[in-house]
Amino acid sequence: MRVDLVTLVVEDYDAAIGFFVGVLGFELVEDSPSLTDDGRPKRWVVVRPPGAETGILLARADGERQAAVVGDQVAGRVGFFLRVDDFAAAYERMVAAGVEFVTAPRTESYGRVAVFLDIAGNRWDLLGPA
Repeated sequence: MRVDLVTLVVEDYDAAIGFFVGVLGFELVEDSPSLTDDGRPKRWVVVRPPGAETGILLARADGERQAAVVGDQVAGRVGFFLRVDDFAAAYERMVAAGVEFVTAPRTESYGRVAVFLDIAGNRWDLLGPA
C-alpha cells in the first residue's frame, strides 16, 4: 500500500507547472485533457520530484468553494514537506529562482529546515540533513 497522489488546488495549470517543474525541478509526469463530472474540459496534471513515487495532482480550482482554498489548503500550516540531499544548494537555487522563504534556514534535531511558499501561497518545509 502507498499514497500515489495528493491534490493541490491551483489557480492556473500552466503557472503551477512552471513553478513545480521550472522552479522546484519536479518532473511533469502527465498533462492530459480530461472532463469534469458534468462534461466541462479540464486537465489531469501530475508532477513529482525526480525519483519519487508519490506525485501531486495539480487541480485547477472549479468554482468559488475551491477557489477559496487556493493557497490555504491546510489553514495556514506547513502542509507539504520537500526533502533534499543538499539543503544549501537547494536553498540557494530556490532563492535565485525567486521562491519566497518565510523563515530563515535553521537547524533542528531532524535537520536543516526553512519554510517557503508555493505559487499559490501554501507553506512548505524545505528539509535537509543537518
